[in-house]
Amino acid sequence: MFLPCHKDDTPMDTAIMRWNKVISHTGLFQNMISDRDSKFTSALWKNLHKFFGTKLSFSTAYHPQTDGLAERMIKTLEDMIRRFCAYGLEFKYSDGFTHDWCTLIPALELEYKTSIHSSTGKTPSMVEKCWNPRLPYDTLKKDLVDIHPTASSFKIMLDKARHHANRCMQDSFKYAKERWDKSHKPPT
Repeated sequence: MFLPCHKDDTPMDTAIMRWNKVISHTGLFQNMISDRDSKFTSALWKNLHKFFGTKLSFSTAYHPQTDGLAERMIKTLEDMIRRFCAYGLEFKYSDGFTHDWCTLIPALELEYKTSIHSSTGKTPSMVEKCWNPRLPYDTLKKDLVDIHPTASSFKIMLDKARHHANRCMQDSFKYAKERWDKSHKPPT
């Protein structure tokens, strides 16, 4: 899950967000790998993990290989957000649009999780849940005549957000591949 956080969130803020956005939807995890952020090294988090019977593991500082998959995803997400904001799509609040990256993260998450990845040949949703979600843009009726103006604005927002998120993701993947190819030579 892509969850926007703030640097000044307390351990309790983080615990509440984890409960509301993760545990209430997916259930408890057996093990959580985290960096050594003070939120996760706090007595509150240690006690919560004891209470729930889950394991809290910490990655080694400056050693991203500890949880390489998560680190790669975080790099991709950061690049997607940077591109999402940098393209300068100006959404008008009166039309229900926003340029606030926190509000647009669901579009990035949905686009990422429903796109086929070259390493697996499947979408992350298929790998994680064994099914692909039914997407709102796949089912939107194109030819409705009597549509409420706010519903029309919402549809336009979904279309723009999806297109923009897809472009950001593709650019991010292309950039990551170029970086990889530049620093890694094929075996001889």
